Amino acid sequence: MSIHPATRVGHVHLKVSDLEKAIGFYSGILGFQITQRYGPQAAFLSAGGYHHHVGLNTWESLGGSAPPPGTTGLYHTAFLFPDRKALANVVKRVVAAGWPLTGASDHGVSEAVYLDDPDGNGVELYRDRPEADWPRDAGGNISMTTGRLDLRALLAEAD
Repeated sequence: MSIHPATRVGHVHLKVSDLEKAIGFYSGILGFQITQRYGPQAAFLSAGGYHHHVGLNTWESLGGSAPPPGTTGLYHTAFLFPDRKALANVVKRVVAAGWPLTGASDHGVSEAVYLDDPDGNGVELYRDRPEADWPRDAGGNISMTTGRLDLRALLAEAD
């Protein structure tokens, strides 16, 4: 039995140590809009007026620290942008804010830029190439790669 093919990840809800720092990153730098706040403990943010794509709360984590390396948990949250220009615009904001990048890769099927949020949660900002352009092996299976992404060329496409 398979999951329905139209199923999508609807949102991510993160435990954060400092709500205002997290909002500053997800809203102030990435550009998600706050759709609702629950006092000083939680906020919901979205793109395009959806009820929320990102939930942030300090209910169990106020003042907490990131999990140490070698433990299980979230590897990263990935935000899919509709095209290369939209990706370039958000990466430009990240760079302008002086926020450190942890990587940038061309995966053949997509182009991705990696960074960490204020709590050390991995964040991937990416855009997919058209499916017809995805690399495939001789059997027709997707053949993802990890190559260098030319950040200068990407940023040159920003507004």
